[in-house]
Amino acid sequence: MALFALLCSLALAAISLTSAAPLESGAHPERASTKTNANALSKSQSTTSTAPPAPFCFPALGFQMPLFLPKDNTHWWCDPATEYAFVGFSYEVTACQSREQLHKEFRDIRQHFNSRYVRLYGACDRDGFYDDIVDAAWNNGLGVHALVWFGFDGSDIWISRRDTLFAALHANPKAKFVTRVVQFGSEPLFDDVLPHDQLAEQVTLAKANLSSLNIPVTVSELAYGYQERGGAQDVLDAIDSINIHMLPFFDQDASTSDQAWPLVQRDLQWFIDHGNGKKMYFDENGWPSVTSPSVQPNSPLAVADIPNEHGYYILLDQHCEDLKGVVGGGIGWFAHIYSDNQEPGYGIYNSTGRQKFPFAPRTHC
Repeated sequence: MALFALLCSLALAAISLTSAAPLESGAHPERASTKTNANALSKSQSTTSTAPPAPFCFPALGFQMPLFLPKDNTHWWCDPATEYAFVGFSYEVTACQSREQLHKEFRDIRQHFNSRYVRLYGACDRDGFYDDIVDAAWNNGLGVHALVWFGFDGSDIWISRRDTLFAALHANPKAKFVTRVVQFGSEPLFDDVLPHDQLAEQVTLAKANLSSLNIPVTVSELAYGYQERGGAQDVLDAIDSINIHMLPFFDQDASTSDQAWPLVQRDLQWFIDHGNGKKMYFDENGWPSVTSPSVQPNSPLAVADIPNEHGYYILLDQHCEDLKGVVGGGIGWFAHIYSDNQEPGYGIYNSTGRQKFPFAPRTHC
């Protein structure tokens, strides 16, 4: 068996080394709102017919990591059109988790929950932290939706965070093999961090910086964040994929999670109408199990408890076929968030490390 595994790994490494035309550059729910709530990935959808099928593409379930780094990430990633249904977890890094904790929890995310990705949330400014993320992701077969975190204090620390992340992406030889996309967030339009034209410019500059690595760029944002800026079509045109905050609990029409599908459809339809067919993800996506001073609904009928948190993910699972059929290759959705220790009330795990409810959503349909 050991010899067989070795031969399989060598074969996969050889597939990854095969050269061809490269991919063309590949909400904070804690705050209550009084408001209703030519690019890499979209080009790759029309040019990745030669992308290797699962499980021979990263990070498909069943993919075996090669023994050696491939020459480049050409034909490394799975076709975005195959990435729909449950894809992974939002994972907050404000605690600056140790290397050991990252490995342990990324292993759980991959092996226990059949995740393909982690989407980073928050920021850790410890030197070398993103290298630890890369190492944990590589060793556990996970892709990463990285994040340039603006925060909520109005400072310009995001600039140094951006530069630190980009330096790590260029310096770490494994980084381009696990970093699926770089996001600007969280909700920079809704929070009025930058005027939309300046945000679009930042996206364009980031795409140029990362083009040699084939790492695409996006913005992590609410539908309302775009809508309150007149649609911010310049941002939608600049980004490579559309990473959507889907938080129907905060909608003025919210009640229970089993009634949330029309609210999801309404925001999703806006992105379909304005997104020019780009790949879409629900990245900050969930329903809280508790309220707090900073998590308050905008509807008196909205219910926050564990059955409704669970019910929201059941709802998405029930609509797997509907989400699969959305333009751009279907909706890949994340669960926000991995643990209540990261974001109270949103975790799949509670603060003592126990699962709050059974969670085994479909990864295909």
